[in-house]
Amino acid sequence: MGEVAYWQMRLDVVTFMPAGVPWQKNDQPVAHPRHRLEMTRLAIAGVPYFEIDAREVERDGWTFTADTLQTFPDGEELAVILGADAASRIATWQRYEEVVARATIAVMPRPGFTRDQVEAALGPDGFVWLDGPELDISGTEIRERLELGKPIRFLVPEAVRTYADTVGLHHVETT
Repeated sequence: MGEVAYWQMRLDVVTFMPAGVPWQKNDQPVAHPRHRLEMTRLAIAGVPYFEIDAREVERDGWTFTADTLQTFPDGEELAVILGADAASRIATWQRYEEVVARATIAVMPRPGFTRDQVEAALGPDGFVWLDGPELDISGTEIRERLELGKPIRFLVPEAVRTYADTVGLHHVETT
């Protein structure tokens, strides 16, 4: 999504910001924020227009996008890049109105979610529809594959797979 948004929207930089304590996943197992930060760093390494920002990981308590956006200077133009699945459910976010008022919402197609669903959530002019492939890969699927001992090679960057295996986040089949 970051690559597509960078080129289509002519962004200066794409900042990846792992959530500290994602409140919508409070009933799901997630890797420690420091591990997610390091895996993100590894995933984007070598791309000069990608950067990482640890502000959510370093903040205490639940992570809310509205709070994070308030930490940027008022005049700074911001875009929040989402999959169509997340964008169609944006009304479930805490203070989502503040998010859509503060940032351009850029939406990447996702299998099983239509542009009409995103329009129903954000309005026909409330987002930028990114012209990218519908990749049917999700964090949920990757975690499920790992729990079942199935390989994730080529679903995540090799450095991320190696890191997760090395620190013992899960058991990874390497073939």
